[in-house]
Amino acid sequence: MGEEEKARQVMEDISSLISLSHSIKVFNVKWQVIRKKLEELSYGLMAIETSGSSCDFSSILVTVNECYDLARRCVELSYNGKLLMQSDLDVIVAKFDSHVKNISGIYAAGILSSGFAIVVSKPGLGACKEDMRFYVRDLLTRIKIGDTEMKRQALGSLYQAMADDERYVKIVVENSEFLYVLMESLDSSEMEIQEQASKIVFLISGFDLCKGFLVRAGIIGNLIRVLENGSDLGKEDAAKCLQKLTVNADNAWSVSAHGGVTALLKICSNGDSGGELIRPACGVLRNLIGIEEIKRFMVEGGAISTFIELARSKDDIVQINSIEFLQNIASGDESVRETVVGEGGIGVLVHHLDPKSATCSKTREVSLRAIENLCFSSRNSIDVLMDHGFIDRLLLFLCNGEVSVQESALKVTSRLCGASEEAKKSMGDAGFMPELMKLLDAKSHEVRRVATEALSSLVSVSKNRKRFVQDDQNIGFLLQLLDQEEGISGSNRKLLLSILMSLTNCKSGRRKIASSGYLKNIEKLAEAEVCDAKRLVRKLSANRFRGMLSGFWHYKML
Repeated sequence: MGEEEKARQVMEDISSLISLSHSIKVFNVKWQVIRKKLEELSYGLMAIETSGSSCDFSSILVTVNECYDLARRCVELSYNGKLLMQSDLDVIVAKFDSHVKNISGIYAAGILSSGFAIVVSKPGLGACKEDMRFYVRDLLTRIKIGDTEMKRQALGSLYQAMADDERYVKIVVENSEFLYVLMESLDSSEMEIQEQASKIVFLISGFDLCKGFLVRAGIIGNLIRVLENGSDLGKEDAAKCLQKLTVNADNAWSVSAHGGVTALLKICSNGDSGGELIRPACGVLRNLIGIEEIKRFMVEGGAISTFIELARSKDDIVQINSIEFLQNIASGDESVRETVVGEGGIGVLVHHLDPKSATCSKTREVSLRAIENLCFSSRNSIDVLMDHGFIDRLLLFLCNGEVSVQESALKVTSRLCGASEEAKKSMGDAGFMPELMKLLDAKSHEVRRVATEALSSLVSVSKNRKRFVQDDQNIGFLLQLLDQEEGISGSNRKLLLSILMSLTNCKSGRRKIASSGYLKNIEKLAEAEVCDAKRLVRKLSANRFRGMLSGFWHYKML
């Protein structure tokens, strides 16, 4: 029998033995180890055959036959005592281990001497799945038994294949042996191996249908060990991968159980951590907030102060992620909101609204949204906002911000109007009413609605009413809007009538409404049985009647 025939015979016997081992019901742990050694041996023999190197196939065949006899006896339960069989199985494991090491050495030496001649070429575009699987199996062999450089190159080739053609991703994740090898590579002490494995796992995590394979294989623990001990590049990809995996809240507990929350908080609080790492680390922690016990652990671990500090970062994405984290962790939890305020969170948010700062529009939009959600639940928070000069900055972006920032500023304006009488007076003094008037006929229905609500709230204050009616055009404009029935919803019309009703509480306001050339618009609505319009007409008529009576009694007294 030639060397080629011997090699084929050994591989066939190994395949048969692996199949037989699955039917063994005793010594499960021992046979799992033996199966792993048999698989390693099979990959190694395949590589030897491909490279054309020579090997002592006869010795391997003897060991395989010995193992086959032990397997048969375990299946038939025909062995002479458990201790003796355990000893025999340990001996077989040691023999297979020796064969694997010998083949690894032969394979590595053959590659180095032949200038990497045994590398299987990557199949071309449109290749059949069988060719792709053969290529993947070759890479797996090189990763399993090659030296550091060989493993690094094989992992790099695998990553490139998967990046070029997603069919390779499916081939890999459906191969439990490959996932096991990737997990081992993540735990490698060689940073280059670890980095390449992290890149591959991150790429796989980008496919929703593949995430389950990774989680079931137990890869979360390996990724967290990379966060704790890996290189910067390895940590970045591990954090990105965890961010994708924890979009599913079911995986949050696994991250916590492996110490991931502590590792991530350490990264975020480490001043030496770069933005490329902090960004996904923030993202993972934000995904974990929904679990109450994990949220409490974060708060107790100093997460609030850590993220307030990160919100001061010069990195736009870190700023945004940090602000969103603070907003989410405080949502629905008054004690956490008070902690955010007490530790200086409001000051940081207002700072991002400083027109002199280099803050991007997205950060300003997120800051305004966070202020809306964090700062209007208590008088203390509102006072802190005022003390930081918030009103002037809010007005600035209501007037001049980009569309998204301006809309956020408008929503916050509406919320602030309802916060307190003092806030309304300050906003009236600052000049909010003219800016809100400009938005009453905006194209967006939502913008019109919110601006009308805010103005209605402001003119409920006597001082603001007097200031509002000083501009002769204001009342005429409100009455004109009432005539634009198309595009103005019933709710918006109701708010406009509410503003006019408030203005009748001011003498000059009543006079200007009654003398306006657009008064017919109110009368038309009253005739159409619009209740608020009818109430407004009655109030204006009653005031006119009282005025006539007052004039009559004054004439009688003379």
